[in-house]
Amino acid sequence: MNLFLAILGLGLLVLIHEAGHFFTARAVGMSPRRFYIGFPPAVVRVKRKGIEYGIGAIPLGGYVKIPGMHRPAPSDLETFFGPALAEAPQLLAPLERLKRKFEEGDMEGARQLLPDLERALGETEVGNGARKAANRGLNELRDGLGSDAYWRQRTWKKVLVIFAGPGTNLLFAILLFFMLFLLVGGKATRTVDAVETGMPADSIGLRPGDQIVSVNGVRVTPTMISREITSSNGRPVTLIVRRDGELVRLRAISPEVRDGAYRLGFRLSARSLGPAASLWESVRLTGVITKEIGASLGRLVQGNRKEVSSPVGIVEGSSNAIERGYETYLWVLALLSLSLALLNLLPLLPLDGGHIVFSIVEGVRGRAVGREVYERVSAVGIALVLLLFFIGLSNDIGRHVGN
Repeated sequence: MNLFLAILGLGLLVLIHEAGHFFTARAVGMSPRRFYIGFPPAVVRVKRKGIEYGIGAIPLGGYVKIPGMHRPAPSDLETFFGPALAEAPQLLAPLERLKRKFEEGDMEGARQLLPDLERALGETEVGNGARKAANRGLNELRDGLGSDAYWRQRTWKKVLVIFAGPGTNLLFAILLFFMLFLLVGGKATRTVDAVETGMPADSIGLRPGDQIVSVNGVRVTPTMISREITSSNGRPVTLIVRRDGELVRLRAISPEVRDGAYRLGFRLSARSLGPAASLWESVRLTGVITKEIGASLGRLVQGNRKEVSSPVGIVEGSSNAIERGYETYLWVLALLSLSLALLNLLPLLPLDGGHIVFSIVEGVRGRAVGREVYERVSAVGIALVLLLFFIGLSNDIGRHVGN
């Protein structure tokens, strides 16, 4: 059950990301063609006002199709209509006329020629595979030549639509942090809020409501408690707590390794925060985590790859967080949402950050970059993303083997 909830949470973050693209595209006049919960192929779908809404067979995240991401090019004709042309040479004439318009940059003229090509295809007998490819090509050309095509839009609209995905994840993370600070509290106290069943703290009789006075004879403040336990490096730890107005000495016990640190398995309560303080703390925490993620990427470039995790490790970590309570899981979910936003803002195609960079370049140049350039740069970006994935997967496997 915990594993299912962890996967569902990760899917929710992806869905929120795609919803950001979808609603922003509609707001600025780029009408998306599809919005799916899950990924195609479709299990259920319905069309409303030119937009296909559906539930995909792959139950993770979401999918949005924005029209005309790339300027149509002569090479598109060969890609989509090559099989049909091989079976029906009479399609050569309308395809050549369309190709000339693309080469001249006359997109309006190309749009006016589309009905001729569609009519010629309707009068031609070709195989099912060639027919499907040609129909897909016609749909792509209609989208690419339409007035709402992405590549035709002003730079600020393109940047806004692409940034909306990671931006929504960023806002969701801040909102979760805000709710947690508001409902759970901010600064920790010395009072125990919860004890994990089966952990060392449970076995020595630590109870919710106990106030920790000292760790190994050292009087502690709330911020010192975790540090003193972690610095034990696995050696026995002795706690003195105040319980019902009396000091109680608990027997010494060794902490266990959890999430890379030595822990006894309890959570401290926190002082409640008001709305203004909660908002400030959520924004401040977002900044701190963003800085740390940036630093970890810098360490990765320098060869330190131990901090990278794959989706397998992320789901496992989320599942473990659920076992420790839904409050912990929500903290992890907020962190994952922020991480997803920052990862997508890396200036690599096909990530959102890469599309933002290319949109700015196109705005400076005053004309669209060709699809073939996008494809070549995307190949490099995909290779780097796959490299990160395999590094993370290797780390996750290594941690399992080590355990």
